[in-house]
Amino acid sequence: MSIQENYELAKKAYEKWGINVDEVVEKLKNVPVSIHCWQGDDVAGFEVNQQELSGGIDVTGNYPGKATTPEQLRSDLEKALSLIPGKHRVNLHAIYAETNGEVVERDQLEPKHFENWVNWAKENGLGLDYNPTLFSHPKADDGLTLSHPNEEIREFWINHCIGSRKIGEYFGRELGTPALTNIWIPDGYKDIPSDRLTPRKRLKDSLDKIFAVETDENYNLDAVESKVFGIGSESYVVGSHEFYLNYAMKNNKLCLLDTGHYHPTETVSNKISSMLLFSEKLALHVSRPVRWDSDHVVILDDELKEIALEIVRNDALARVIIGLDFFDASINRVAAWTIGTRNMIKALLYAMLVPNEYLKQLQEEGNFTERLALMEEFKTYPFGAVWDYYCEKMGVPVRESWLEQVKAYEQEVLLKR
Repeated sequence: MSIQENYELAKKAYEKWGINVDEVVEKLKNVPVSIHCWQGDDVAGFEVNQQELSGGIDVTGNYPGKATTPEQLRSDLEKALSLIPGKHRVNLHAIYAETNGEVVERDQLEPKHFENWVNWAKENGLGLDYNPTLFSHPKADDGLTLSHPNEEIREFWINHCIGSRKIGEYFGRELGTPALTNIWIPDGYKDIPSDRLTPRKRLKDSLDKIFAVETDENYNLDAVESKVFGIGSESYVVGSHEFYLNYAMKNNKLCLLDTGHYHPTETVSNKISSMLLFSEKLALHVSRPVRWDSDHVVILDDELKEIALEIVRNDALARVIIGLDFFDASINRVAAWTIGTRNMIKALLYAMLVPNEYLKQLQEEGNFTERLALMEEFKTYPFGAVWDYYCEKMGVPVRESWLEQVKAYEQEVLLKR
């Protein structure tokens, strides 16, 4: 049977439960995912005085074809975007500035250093998001930045974050869609600290100074991101979940939840409903931790589906800003973007094709037998037929056929670098 015929059969199955599949497909078109640029070059960036990757971050593998120039990275992103249904966003770090061969310190970066990215985003109908880069730098060699005991070093990073928010505001103004400017720092200690409070006092003071400089919320949204531990900060991280959750609530900032930044038995999906009760918006970095914050490519696993279900069943598609954050150098990098982003969109589609209101009603009635039965049965409903139709409708390859395009791009472009 054809894709259209399979789609019509699937529609009938879902419509029995009051799910309008045509409406679902139209709704999904308008859900953007922020795709992280750093998968394409292993978080290297383009600084003239490029530093070795640090900050508790590690990228493993040496698959050929890594992007080494802004033009290569944008070309690779374009290839991935051509294989992903929908209109999306691209997330940048400060280290992706273009300074024309001039050494520009991070606290001196300006919007002009990202003009090429903005022009490219306009040409491709994309929004841009932004992150100050508080790692891979001599002033972060000891693993401390905004909580550093040295006031001069703190001041450097404070100014970098203030400038970053102005760059995010520039993105939003130029592209007509607000940029999410997210602050994450690696600060922490390898061994048990003798004082947990003082570094957190310094971090709070630094953030207060950063956010004292106003930006227009129509163009820039501020977020802060926690972490449980990193390489070199196994025992203590200054910016814990509790710290940032409280800071965000008290200061009207977005709390960003990275799915790899919690204890292995914690799930971000379980946090979303609580956050939505007290925050107008929240942000996600969707990754896949394997035993630790290893940033594996996102797969369509139970947790990804549960994250999507929490967003959809709580009518929060407009309140949750979805971004990705993984980096794998052991496989084709364009394929990594394609696999991970398509899976995030698949999970959202899956969640939209579940009779969420009826399942809520069953729970309220205490009918846990029917609830469990239906939740399990819907796992094998013909969601794949709807996904195939959506891809075809959006003009991107159906099923695994996208892989042939990646293989051709590898032969024609990546292997010649």
